[in-house]
Amino acid sequence: IGKEKFHKSQHWGYCNNVAMLVGEDKPGIGGEPLPGQKLKPKYSVFPEGMGSDAPAWVAFDKQVLSFDAYFEEEVPDKNQELYRVRHCKIYFYLEDDTIQVIEPQVKNSGITQGTIVRRHRIPLPPPHEDQFYTIDHFNINIEVILYARRYNIIDCDQFTKNFLRKMGVRLNPPAGCPDDPYTKERQKILDSMKPLRPYERIDTLKQFLEHNGHVLRFFCVWDDPESMFHDSRELVLHYYLSDDTIDIKEIIPINSGRDAVPLFLRRDKLPKYAPTGLYQPGTITSRTVLNVFGKLVGNRGRYILDNRKTGAVHQEFYRDSDLKIGAVINVWGRKIILCDCDEFTKEYYRTKYGIEDFTPVPYKAPPPPKTEKTFPPYTGFGSEEDSLCSCMGLLLKPPQKDFKKFMEKDRSGMESNILRFLAKLVTDSPIDKDRKFIISYFLSDDTISVFEHIQQNTGILGGKFLERGRIKKPGQELFKSEPSEYFKAQNLFVGARVCFHGHNFLLVDADEYTFNYMEKHANEFSVADIGVILKKLKDIAKPRCREIRQMFAAADPEHTKVIQYDPFRNLVVSITDGAFSEHEIVTLGRYYSVRDEYEMDLRFLLAVAQEKLKKNSFENFEQLSAVLIYNDREKCGVLPHEMCRTICKSFKLPVADDDLQALLTMFEDDHKQVEYKKFVHGLNWRENQIPVFQTKVPFKNEDDWSRQPPSLPVKGIKYLPLLDDLFGKEE
Repeated sequence: IGKEKFHKSQHWGYCNNVAMLVGEDKPGIGGEPLPGQKLKPKYSVFPEGMGSDAPAWVAFDKQVLSFDAYFEEEVPDKNQELYRVRHCKIYFYLEDDTIQVIEPQVKNSGITQGTIVRRHRIPLPPPHEDQFYTIDHFNINIEVILYARRYNIIDCDQFTKNFLRKMGVRLNPPAGCPDDPYTKERQKILDSMKPLRPYERIDTLKQFLEHNGHVLRFFCVWDDPESMFHDSRELVLHYYLSDDTIDIKEIIPINSGRDAVPLFLRRDKLPKYAPTGLYQPGTITSRTVLNVFGKLVGNRGRYILDNRKTGAVHQEFYRDSDLKIGAVINVWGRKIILCDCDEFTKEYYRTKYGIEDFTPVPYKAPPPPKTEKTFPPYTGFGSEEDSLCSCMGLLLKPPQKDFKKFMEKDRSGMESNILRFLAKLVTDSPIDKDRKFIISYFLSDDTISVFEHIQQNTGILGGKFLERGRIKKPGQELFKSEPSEYFKAQNLFVGARVCFHGHNFLLVDADEYTFNYMEKHANEFSVADIGVILKKLKDIAKPRCREIRQMFAAADPEHTKVIQYDPFRNLVVSITDGAFSEHEIVTLGRYYSVRDEYEMDLRFLLAVAQEKLKKNSFENFEQLSAVLIYNDREKCGVLPHEMCRTICKSFKLPVADDDLQALLTMFEDDHKQVEYKKFVHGLNWRENQIPVFQTKVPFKNEDDWSRQPPSLPVKGIKYLPLLDDLFGKEE
């Protein structure tokens, strides 16, 4: 009964309470093998070693055992061979026990070679076809049967040998590979077809690889004797170092009447002399052969290489050593002179041949002198520019305006690009002495307009005095050929005397925007360049160093280190003896002036900024905060002042630059870093709206010139830094 139960449990099982026949490999309860049962491994079993217990597909990834093998294939349809010996490679992949068989390509074999067995798990031959090949089935000098084909393993690579030894496999000695009879016979025929003397090897690959893309360029001239006017023709010669070939291209001048062709000489080797007759094709060859038998054996000849080069036609071609400046080369009967070359060609000859003299040969005729255009004098009709355009060509065109300058210097936001000066008439009339004018210079088109300040009870109407337009400088002839000179921005500054259509004006003051603009563009306005002014003052005052220090000290009896503008101006005038203009003195005073330190109401400034943001419907506060946080690499909550200003400018905040600078300054910490989270929270009019003040502080409007400008441009001036910059620090 026990044997019957064991036999029954070994071959029968139950699935969903249905008795079914199962294989012998089914284990018992809990996966334990039954008594007398031997489980066959499904995959290769590797011995346990040191390290992590990684699975095989991880531990043996990209590791392959390579075996050299061959198999014999019958050839029943040919008498020349009864069988073939075909060599192949057997690859065993350790990660998943898959096998691949590949046959290397053999030249002119006529057999489809490559992959014989694709990569997959291969079952064992019958009667064990339920099992697969593992690593235990492989060794050297054994036979394996893959799908009824018998492979003889003769050897393996070094990695495979080391791996099998570590697995405890005793390796057999390598076996020899038999020769294929047909291949051996075919090799004898091929060896008999070789000539008695080996072919001459002409290696051009090295020259091509070393000089591919390297081209020597020469500028040439050909004096064509057959041309109608005997004019010289300019050519460009290219010498290709990769294969010693030459091509020539002609430079055809504009309106020369010649047909434009791609090349004057196509790319080829150029012989040194023009032969009397053209050689037949095949006459000039790199090798020479001899017909040994002639026509003794029928009409078939036997040729071998001629070691003596009998009857060879030798022709010399131009090489790089033959080309140099001043040389005359023969291009199929045309004498061409090499006159010059480019820098790469000079460096090549300097390095290879040691040539240093590259004096070009003059081949171009000097250009004819340009005839100076003379224009008729201005007639008085229309503008001078419009009249001049009628003399420039047959087709009349209106004068072109400087559109780029107009776009750059046009009013943009808070930038008006208008320089305004306060002026008065230079006259002896007591009525006109007190008249005040506003001169506006528009940088976009260099035009000037003049308005008169309205004063009560003077009997003068005031208002527009001069229409906006360009104004000519006085003292110029009206009807002349040369264009007239007009007033530029550099001609207007405080203290300048200008004459507009017979009215002499003295510029006595300017607005704050004008001073700031001229100081920012000091390279255009020398009277506002503090560096030029200091150098000029230093050259004048250096011999009187001690005297000038005493004069400034006497002007400050209380030793406050600050003097007022009037005494400062008088001292500078007395030192320079009138060499400084009023604008230069103002620039000097502004540079060393005492800055007014005032406390700005932060809530009022935020309220004004929020009002501007609200009117322009700006609500990108989350994006602004995200960009600021992204630029804060250290995540410390602060950013530099200039970086915050640049980011705000990129978002096009509708806030004036001065107000933005003031706002950023308000949110700076002790280290001059802006707390950007508080800054964005303060601007957010959605979440942190600040009510508009009932009493608003009036802002200074640069367009408002109805009031009297301040009499003094600056108040106090710190004279000690000025003296230190002029004469150095006093010991």
